[in-house]
Amino acid sequence: MRVCHNPRSEDRARRQIVDELAGHAEDIVVTKRNWGAFHGTDLDVHLRPRGITQIVLTGVATSIGVESTARAAYEHGYHVTLATDAMTDLSADAHENSLTRIFPRLGETGTTAEIIALLP
Repeated sequence: MRVCHNPRSEDRARRQIVDELAGHAEDIVVTKRNWGAFHGTDLDVHLRPRGITQIVLTGVATSIGVESTARAAYEHGYHVTLATDAMTDLSADAHENSLTRIFPRLGETGTTAEIIALLP
């Protein structure tokens, strides 16, 4: 399942999904229109019926989009894992604050390699 930001017409080229991340034809795509991926979307409606209880988050704008989604996922009762080497922020200080102060309260953190190594 992929969550994509709603591209504004003037920003469309910058927000296109690169081919390497385009996914598969059978993927469900949820378009987010706010900072977080839960508010104003049907993400939760897609996850719950499938029995999904764990989510792994990555993304751009660690302190905004990723953090907002992590907070909402936690509040919705999901087990949250954050791939710390697969996110970035415009502000190094904000990024570091999310990684060291916020994310440990919301779930587990690890590198992409560490998370993949734990998969069955």
